[in-house]
Amino acid sequence: MAANPMTQFEVYRIGPEVKIGSFDISFTNASLFMVISSLAILIIFNLGSKKNSVLPNKIQLLAELSYIFVSKMISETAGSKAKPYFAFIFSLFMFVLFCNMFGMIPYTFTVTSHIIVTFVLAAFIFIGVTIVGFIKHGFGYLKLFVPSGVPNVLLPLIVVIEIISYLSRPISLSVRLFANMMAGHTMMKVFGGFVVSLGIIGGWLPLSFSVALTGLEILVAFLQAYVFAILTCIYLNDALNLHH
Repeated sequence: MAANPMTQFEVYRIGPEVKIGSFDISFTNASLFMVISSLAILIIFNLGSKKNSVLPNKIQLLAELSYIFVSKMISETAGSKAKPYFAFIFSLFMFVLFCNMFGMIPYTFTVTSHIIVTFVLAAFIFIGVTIVGFIKHGFGYLKLFVPSGVPNVLLPLIVVIEIISYLSRPISLSVRLFANMMAGHTMMKVFGGFVVSLGIIGGWLPLSFSVALTGLEILVAFLQAYVFAILTCIYLNDALNLHH
């Protein structure tokens, strides 16, 4: 009997139970891989910045390319005004990317396959961008919900649509990442189960699909981190430049 493909998403406690009131804050497998992802980022970029040689080694090259990639993404989507927020967007992109990539390793845990994780990230971005918008423009930030050139008769309807669209940002941002990672890993587990159940003779076809799907999932893991970061840049651009 093939294993349940959904068991890979189970969160379980590691170590003793820790509670504050009715809140369980125990260390879990999800916590573990968030820590591992964060430590891996710190180690790689610490090693990559130690020696600024003319001919960079692989780690230094990776660090420099990541820096240039995110810097260019911010410049193209949010402009020069967003440069002060580079550290946040860079950290966000690398954290989501490393969590996604670590989830591709067998017997690990995909942190971003849980809606609570992606929603907390998206909600933090939404609240932060909204605060930046009001600090930058005051109550003039509300002009974001009033597109220019709209006939007065349609304006109330358009304003309602714009407000709903704005409030749905954390939902769409979090669901996009969570759904893609969960669906991809579920499919990989399903095809992997077919390979085991069909054996050597009949399992070559699902094995081929598994190999191809693994390559696709690695690409999706990168693209979802990129989409998450670039949408953050777009939201930040609205807050800083007030395009409406």
